[in-house]
Amino acid sequence: MAHPVFAYDDVNHEAALEYAVQHVEGRSAEVIEGRIVLVSPMWDHERIIARIRRQLDARVDELDCLTGSGNLDLPGSPNWYVPDLAVIPDGLAKVTGALLPDQTLLIVEVTSDSTLENDRSTRRLRYAQYGAPLYLLVDRRERVWTLFRDPHDLGYGRTDGPRPFGEPIPLPDPFALAIDTSGF
Repeated sequence: MAHPVFAYDDVNHEAALEYAVQHVEGRSAEVIEGRIVLVSPMWDHERIIARIRRQLDARVDELDCLTGSGNLDLPGSPNWYVPDLAVIPDGLAKVTGALLPDQTLLIVEVTSDSTLENDRSTRRLRYAQYGAPLYLLVDRRERVWTLFRDPHDLGYGRTDGPRPFGEPIPLPDPFALAIDTSGF
């Protein structure tokens, strides 16, 4: 029996990467600019995410939303992200598969040594290009936070920060609250 021959261009590489990431057993993985990256957050990283989540919880409930770290697809790009924290409308939680960044209300990334440059530049650009309305970057190495908003194809139009830990993060509507960073 002859095996089919496929030309390299006949393969849907984006779909192949997405499939591989979804089937890495027992580990969280992402595709960042075409590379599969296994994610192993540290406890200090998780502590900051937990503090942000607790401060958002009441408002997220009022907005009938959900916080989590589910998959985000960026179709047409070599990326498949699992943000540290995202806020989405509750109705979208029933969707099987990944969501798109423009379906979120807020995306939060807390830097780790392994993701530092991706969080600072690549993710920021990609989240903007795919319409994520708010991107909060919490940089543990520099001990600063930066809030990006007004996404467009070239990046974010407005930036608040970098500001040192200890200064509150003023989240605009629909959140209309400030996140205390003194415990970061």
